[in-house]
Amino acid sequence: MVWITGVEPKEGFRLLIEFSTGERKLVDVEALLRGPIFLPVRQDPGYFRLVKVDDELGTIAWPNGADIDPDVLYGSFVPAWMQPDLALAG
Repeated sequence: MVWITGVEPKEGFRLLIEFSTGERKLVDVEALLRGPIFLPVRQDPGYFRLVKVDDELGTIAWPNGADIDPDVLYGSFVPAWMQPDLALAG
């Protein structure tokens, strides 16, 4: 499992993220900011910039408890709500 060791907010909804692998990636998280918990993150650029590494969770988080799975940020997984409904495929 990969975890996050550093984060730096950039323009828009982009974050420069450092992973436990030593890699650094510029990640646009706008599409991941879904649901009521992310409302202040989406609506207030100043609040977005309050992002920090939560060492306990190994990911990024905001003061209200909003966080994003580090594997999603790394690109290993897609959030369940973004996956096509496989039940409809058959």
